[in-house]
Amino acid sequence: MLNEGSGMSDSQIVIEPVSGKKGRKRFVDLGRRFSERLEHFVPQLRSEQLELLDPDKNPFFQHAEVQLFIATRAGRDVGRISAHIDHVALEMPSEQGFGPGTGLFGYFDAEDATIASALLARAESWLRERGMVKVLGPISLSIWEEPGLLVKGQDHAPMIMMGHHPAHYQGWIEGAGYELAKTLFTYDVDITDGFPPLIQRIVQSGERNARITIRPVDKSRYEEEVRTALEILNDAWSGNWGFVPFTEAEIDYASKKLKPIIHPELVMLADLDGVPVAFMITLPDINEVLVKIDGKLFPFGWVRMLRWLRKPVGKHMRVPLMGVRRELHNSRLASQLAFMMIEHIRKNAVREFGTVRGEIGWILDDNQGMIAIADAIQSKVNRQYNIYCKSL
Repeated sequence: MLNEGSGMSDSQIVIEPVSGKKGRKRFVDLGRRFSERLEHFVPQLRSEQLELLDPDKNPFFQHAEVQLFIATRAGRDVGRISAHIDHVALEMPSEQGFGPGTGLFGYFDAEDATIASALLARAESWLRERGMVKVLGPISLSIWEEPGLLVKGQDHAPMIMMGHHPAHYQGWIEGAGYELAKTLFTYDVDITDGFPPLIQRIVQSGERNARITIRPVDKSRYEEEVRTALEILNDAWSGNWGFVPFTEAEIDYASKKLKPIIHPELVMLADLDGVPVAFMITLPDINEVLVKIDGKLFPFGWVRMLRWLRKPVGKHMRVPLMGVRRELHNSRLASQLAFMMIEHIRKNAVREFGTVRGEIGWILDDNQGMIAIADAIQSKVNRQYNIYCKSL
């Protein structure tokens, strides 16, 4: 178990910036040691974690300043945090959460409340020195990677690309003067029995509409298809809280990273009069195989991983991204397209991959359209993530 408190004084805590390949390895390995203490821990691939922090590999660094910090006490690493400024986020409207003067913190881990307070103060100081007047977090590093602190859902394992944090981090962050800025939910749904009759009628009506085509992603034109989906995403989500558009480099990067786990049966595009207007990406839960290989590709884990990537049979899948072009928002057609894509993927997931459960999210607490869709297919909230804010 993690310590809830410490009798040692603040003066015994040293917080140092780390950088370079050696510093990043130390930072990642410290985070992995914290994760291993958690119930329902899923070991991630260390190489993937290192790549996200590598300025030469992650295009996020092309528009961001990032500083990693490690806290030590008596010569032992006892906590970590990142402070970062996303210059694209600074250009967004303030009413959407970011905007001018907004810095970020992420990758937050600490052994006790004293260390937590010291780490947060150090990140705040770094941001203040660079002209920031507000801090949001935890967001590690991009809003598109791992946003928010898990405050509900520690009783079951995280799915692909989901953060997993101990419950007491909430009290430590709130105790440092942070207030709730936004809540994100994920929804759990049993997909084995089909959806309610009303949804089936909506889907059947759409299938009779000659203007609508629901089609799987064409992997022979993979880069073009993924680019289309992410361009729809940039349009569909542009009014959402926390939205930061994908850059061209990030679209290319995401396309390459997702390719091994993209299966046409699980990724749908919706065309209206022959023009793509909506998409839905579903990812098999790679965490199921990561648990079995203990997060290690060598010496033999890669064999099992390759076999799984070719045919990812498993119980769980996650829908991390879906969107409908803004011109269709608040229309019956938008929800109809969403239900049609969901139903196509549901059938394929059950038939081809043996899936029994889906998870949708993240969904913003004020995204009434997506919440209505989640309610209509009888899904239930199974995780809650909080993003916090503090004036500097």
